Amino acid sequence: MTAATASIATYFHALADPLRVQIIEALRSHELCACDIADQLSVTQSKLSFHLKTLREASLIKGRQEGRWIYYRLNLAQFLELEAYLSEFRRHSPIQPARVCPD
Repeated sequence: MTAATASIATYFHALADPLRVQIIEALRSHELCACDIADQLSVTQSKLSFHLKTLREASLIKGRQEGRWIYYRLNLAQFLELEAYLSEFRRHSPIQPARVCPD
């Protein structure tokens, strides 16, 4: 497995949970502190913390600390990498019919 393949697999793993996708959606337009994300999504801080960690480890989000609060935002560079990977299927992967298997 190449490093690029491992990165793509990590992105898909991080995005495989509906709550993590909701977090990404919440961060789509602006940075939010963890308490605001928890309130917006009606989840506990401890449950949110686990999912934020997964998204951070996948480098899909970044956090910055200000006082005792951590503010999260999307790491758009990683989304560009994921977008480039997915666009390759559209451009260079025509769907060919299956070959006939030998009897």
